[in-house]
Amino acid sequence: MSDEKSRRAASLIAFGVCLYAAVMHLDVVIGALSAVIDIFFPVLLGLGFAFVLNVPVSGMERLIGRLVERLPEDRRPQQGLVTTGSIVLVLIAITGVAVVAVTMLVPELIASARSVAPLLAERLPDIERALAAEGVEVDKLMAWLQPSATASRSEGLQGLMNFGLGSIATSVFAAARSTVSVVSSTVFAFVIAVYVLASKRVLGRQVDRVMDAHLDPRHAARIRHVAALATDMYSKFLSGQCLEACILGTLIFIAFSLFRLPYAGLIGFLTAVFAFVPYVGAFASCAIGAFLTLLASPGQAIICVIVYLAVQFVENQFIYPHVVGSSVGLSALWTLIAALVGGKLFGIVGIVFFIPIVAVLYELARQWTDARLAERVAVGELSE
Repeated sequence: MSDEKSRRAASLIAFGVCLYAAVMHLDVVIGALSAVIDIFFPVLLGLGFAFVLNVPVSGMERLIGRLVERLPEDRRPQQGLVTTGSIVLVLIAITGVAVVAVTMLVPELIASARSVAPLLAERLPDIERALAAEGVEVDKLMAWLQPSATASRSEGLQGLMNFGLGSIATSVFAAARSTVSVVSSTVFAFVIAVYVLASKRVLGRQVDRVMDAHLDPRHAARIRHVAALATDMYSKFLSGQCLEACILGTLIFIAFSLFRLPYAGLIGFLTAVFAFVPYVGAFASCAIGAFLTLLASPGQAIICVIVYLAVQFVENQFIYPHVVGSSVGLSALWTLIAALVGGKLFGIVGIVFFIPIVAVLYELARQWTDARLAERVAVGELSE
């Protein structure tokens, strides 16, 4: 017993020393953590992708499993083949949604740009007068935008240098390098996610073996319970989010059609896609819708924003908390608070993931409270 107490005391002392050193050199610790996160960022991002994609993949597996059960036992495919087919079908569905979004959006943007060009040409004198009223030398501006054919090459180069060609080139190079880095990390993360999904059962058995070998059985059971609860909550959250996205997209389409606003179908579809980011995604689609309406019919842009915000207010206050909140077992108030706090702490990622996280914490707190009450009732401290 004394040896065990000595080991505990030594562990506490070592932990205190390490904690004190970490606090005193917090900048070094944060820098080291940032370096480690940068190194393993594609892996962490891939695990996040796998966690999100596991919900539709598991649903597809259940659907294919029910179809496979109708086949004779000797003709049923192996589970690995079912999982691979489910992954392929989910990726095809996601790609199809992306292609539909692009094919709907790009032609509308091109048509709007063509229609707005004559309008800009017509309003150009008014724009020049407005700029002149603000003190802008319109003649010099137009001369710079349309240099004469007799201008020398040296004058042109000097003008470019005066407008900061060097800094612009540096910024473009930095942006291109950052874009390549993000794209490569995303591609690697996506590949990692596919491999994780394809071998999730093998990885699950390996994790179970490690926990059984190194953890107390109670702690291992607790970790499995929390993991299963988190998976179930996020699955319900994503299902509710899909339903909410369909509802909001349909409401926007109906409202735009009633007010005879342009691009009702396109904006309704974009709203449904962007609605997967709770509360914030609808504002992004509102901005896109207002921009498209401004290009097609400038006089209706304000009406577009008003109609969109009115529909979104009704949906955020009365539909979303009940649809998504009820799916994860949270009240409307807790759902709204979770989205606000998550967005404040972690931005868009926090908004997407904080609602199921709060739902898991809420369920764990409820279970712990029920267990404590049952213990107090059992010992006679409380009556039922």
